[in-house]
Amino acid sequence: MSRKKMHIFLTLLVGLAVVFAFTSCGKLKVSNLRANYYFNRANALFSDTQYRRAIEEYEKALIYNPNLVEAFRFLGESYKNLYRPGVDDSSNIEKANRALEALAKAYEIDPKNKDIIYSLGDMYDRMRNFKEAEKFYLKILEMEPTKMENYYVVAQFYTRYAGGSEEEMAEGGKTPFQKAEEMYLRRIEVDPEDPRGYAYIAQFYDHLTPLPEVDKALEFHQIRIKYNPEDAEVWYSIGVNRWAKAHRFQNIISLDEQKKAAEESEAALMKAIELDPSYPEPYAYMSVLSRSVKERLWPERAARFTQEAEQYSEKFQEATRKRAERRRLEQELRGIR
Repeated sequence: MSRKKMHIFLTLLVGLAVVFAFTSCGKLKVSNLRANYYFNRANALFSDTQYRRAIEEYEKALIYNPNLVEAFRFLGESYKNLYRPGVDDSSNIEKANRALEALAKAYEIDPKNKDIIYSLGDMYDRMRNFKEAEKFYLKILEMEPTKMENYYVVAQFYTRYAGGSEEEMAEGGKTPFQKAEEMYLRRIEVDPEDPRGYAYIAQFYDHLTPLPEVDKALEFHQIRIKYNPEDAEVWYSIGVNRWAKAHRFQNIISLDEQKKAAEESEAALMKAIELDPSYPEPYAYMSVLSRSVKERLWPERAARFTQEAEQYSEKFQEATRKRAERRRLEQELRGIR
């Protein structure tokens, strides 16, 4: 789950949290009623991104109910949202410590709450504390080993550290890159019939820096084809992958290898267009391929490729316009319903 999606999820969740926070017979106590009052006020402020004011209200709620786990959790989330990763001034460090303190208290009360565990991992991750973040991300995987999304979350965590000071962070002789790779493969092992697992690891190899491992990525894109031979998006991904090899590796591989990759890119992109002529992106990459690769590799036909690039650029713009129009009409129809 991305951090943006996580925030949206949390905003929705705070509106529901109070429903479950006071279900015991103790809800009739005056202290709990007061805690409920401040908790509701805090939730509204949190949803409105007024985190400083929300902190004040969560702290008031906890005065009246020191065991209110959701108040500790969202107190931590409020401090987390005020924290600025990479800034080392004392005020920012204090926010980080307060976030960890509140989340740790929530975890102490409810150690099996995967949302709290994820939030602790995320906070340590923002602080670039690899070892502590890893512990909490792996706890989620241990709790739900058959949930496919968890493998992606953990793999993404490792990917953020791949290529950094890997030797310092490595445990068990494995670097973050190796651990990310292993996590994507474990996801495939859990459900080898799900093509999304192959898409995730292909994307991982395609987006490595400073240079992607395009041939490894291609192996998994080709497995995706076996499952979805009529999926234009898969063919488009292969077209982009082969373009990357021809263009980004031009100073590394031979001209013959570049030409082969360019031809494979064109064939895959044309297949995507054949399967879905309304899909804009393959037209865009056909234009890019002509200008950035084909003109260079076959200079005697440069004028022709320039013309091709312009034609595909126009087709991309037209397909994009039509897609936007379709989406507008779909939204209008949903509104009518």
